[in-house]
Amino acid sequence: MFEPIILAQILWTGIATSSPYVLLTVGFALTLKVTGLWNFAQSGQMAIAFYAMFFALNAMAWPLVAAIAFGIVLTAGSAILVEVYGLQVLRDRRSDSLMFFIFTLILAEFIIYVITLLFGTEPETLYRSILSPVDIIGGIAISEWDKLGVTLTAGALAGLYAFMRYTKEGQFLAAVADNAKLAELYGISAQRAYRVVAVISALFIVAAMYLIGSHGGIVPNTPLELVLSAVIGTLLGGIGRVFAAAWASVFLALIQSFSILFLGSRWQNLLLYGLLFATILVFPRGVRLQRLWGR
Repeated sequence: MFEPIILAQILWTGIATSSPYVLLTVGFALTLKVTGLWNFAQSGQMAIAFYAMFFALNAMAWPLVAAIAFGIVLTAGSAILVEVYGLQVLRDRRSDSLMFFIFTLILAEFIIYVITLLFGTEPETLYRSILSPVDIIGGIAISEWDKLGVTLTAGALAGLYAFMRYTKEGQFLAAVADNAKLAELYGISAQRAYRVVAVISALFIVAAMYLIGSHGGIVPNTPLELVLSAVIGTLLGGIGRVFAAAWASVFLALIQSFSILFLGSRWQNLLLYGLLFATILVFPRGVRLQRLWGR
């Protein structure tokens, strides 16, 4: 039997480390909900977000606020460019869903290839040290990074909920997600909604990549693995159910955290891909636990 304090520590660590993955999953799921597209180009935007902040902090020696702002500008700008000069062009041509999938995947690979040429393949972190001060609360080790991750994620989710529920722009996004053509008949611009959701997703991506980059090393190919986690959370939560996808990401992180009690670290990636296959085959529309998390 395992000591309760050990289980409590693993539980807390799993919740804390899920923070960036929740942010990435929400950004991916929201984009899918509004645009109806599996936008794998977001993995390229993840790379842009991290390396923009890395360049600003290390090469330019900018303060943190300026580095984050730089990351937001480049990530949101790239998302808008992809939407306007890529996805919208394909919509105007009435391209099928396969063409969107191929375009976003190839674009992500291209962005990551360019970043590899610029920054190399060595793991990089935003700071020279990834150690974080730790407090012992009730026998549980809680780091400053843990506090930041949980607080930032909770605030971002609360902000998104308030935006979607209480603002006209958020309600327009919901209308376009339900039926874009019908929304346009009522004067709601679908193109504007797509650009707004691109910016929102970029904000979530920057926040997530800051957390990941300040906690561990990243190579240019890392975002391709991160987007898989977002896909699993989106599928498990149910397509179109953004906040359920967030809970699903926490659930996945807890599974990985508790698996260390039974599996070696080398099996972690196998567990991740196994969950992806199981989710696609068994839960193609997500686990519909509406009583727990609703729509």
